[in-house]
Amino acid sequence: MSALFDLVMLALLLGMALAVARTRDLLAAAILFSGYSLVMCLLWLHRGAPDVAMTEAAVGAGVTTILFLLAIGRTGRRER
Repeated sequence: MSALFDLVMLALLLGMALAVARTRDLLAAAILFSGYSLVMCLLWLHRGAPDVAMTEAAVGAGVTTILFLLAIGRTGRRER
């Protein structure tokens, strides 16, 4: 069961990383990156590293996403 969870999480991580790299909508990329960080948080928690998971949730999904959204708000949503 543990191996299946790992495979599903890794497939989600790969899919989100590819989607972030391919999208031209910066808001969508920021939201996908936040989802990537949350899945990474779940993976760290499942692997037995709750301290790393909490740091990933706070910094990766929290602070970084807020900074991305503020930067997009000050510039533009679409890439040229």
